[in-house]
Amino acid sequence: MTLFKDPGFNFSGLLALGASGYGAGEVGEVLTAVNAINKAGLSAQTYTETFKKLGDQLMKAPQGGKPGTETTRFRALRAAQYYAQALFFVLGSDDPGSEEQLYKAGRSAWDKFCKLCDPAPVTANVPYGKTPLPVWFFRPDDSGERRPTVILTNGSDGQNVDMWTYGVPAALERGWNALVYDGPGQGQLLFVDQVVFTPRWETVVTPLVDWLTARADVDTGKIALTGLSMAGDLAPRAAAFENRIAAVVAMPAVLAPWLGFPAEIRKILTPDKEVTNQIWNKEVVPHLPASAAATMKKRFEPFSVPAMLDARKGKMFTDFYTPAKIIESLDITNVVDRIKMPTLVLDYDDEQFYPGQPRRMFDKLKAPKDYVKLTAATGAQLHCSPMAPQQHCEVVFDWLQEKLSGS
Repeated sequence: MTLFKDPGFNFSGLLALGASGYGAGEVGEVLTAVNAINKAGLSAQTYTETFKKLGDQLMKAPQGGKPGTETTRFRALRAAQYYAQALFFVLGSDDPGSEEQLYKAGRSAWDKFCKLCDPAPVTANVPYGKTPLPVWFFRPDDSGERRPTVILTNGSDGQNVDMWTYGVPAALERGWNALVYDGPGQGQLLFVDQVVFTPRWETVVTPLVDWLTARADVDTGKIALTGLSMAGDLAPRAAAFENRIAAVVAMPAVLAPWLGFPAEIRKILTPDKEVTNQIWNKEVVPHLPASAAATMKKRFEPFSVPAMLDARKGKMFTDFYTPAKIIESLDITNVVDRIKMPTLVLDYDDEQFYPGQPRRMFDKLKAPKDYVKLTAATGAQLHCSPMAPQQHCEVVFDWLQEKLSGS
């Protein structure tokens, strides 16, 4: 399924297309945008510009007649998707300094969507260090009934709208609650509060569990945790130390995010900070093509505030060593054997970021465990099954239903 010749752009486009199944995109809108971008010439600029314009259009009333609440709600959800598409490539565009503004546009669309849900999710700020975690607690209704609850964890560059596509409706349809949140290195905490990823994700999940267990509408014995993309590392890490989690799903399972970077990038890192940064600045950066430079800026910004701020100024970061060591510290190879609760390991045909890692984690787990590989035979290939999120949710939530019900 080739929307764009460049695999990075293509993957993002497929995510937007696949999200249509849950209303977080529209096939016609996405394909029209794809055609416009290809006609103009594929680049970070044309991609960002086209999807931002589409988001802007959807935040306005449609032509002809006054929109109803549901129309306004789902236009806002699609706008959140399209702003997220633009945000992903903005650092390679002509206006990288608009990154925070573009994030806020997507966040505004998400918040508008949430306020129009029935019932609207409960919003709160859960204490976490000096910067609280914004949460959105979705419920099937406001009856106050105690229900199983799923904590949905995003990856290194997803947005709240992705947690809708990969879990909220699936949970609500089964009569469960779903918690969406921004952790360090994600969403508001990254783009506004300037807090980067922590390798100790249990310090993020534990206050969320504390908040949930204080609620009368949460069945405290049935709290599950999922992790999408790089959160296939974060969620298992948290589950290794937070015993109140009843089941955990890694989508895909990731032992070492650093191994998701190309070997030629990893070899830059040496034990010496000065030597590492000298290699980076003198031997690597001067020869990076523009597209590769934009990719490095994007992939390193969740781990380094200086890198993010330099990127917004159109500059390449100069300290490679510090963020690289943070990424390296996310390795959970030696802690997965601490996990005690049932664990589902997902893998994908043609997994392009963490090939082989799901099977390696599965082999290391000592907890009750299951391994499922989603395949090209049903269109569910590639990292996180971008073309098949409904199929993805069927696998994950049927498994969770079995584990949480005890049947």
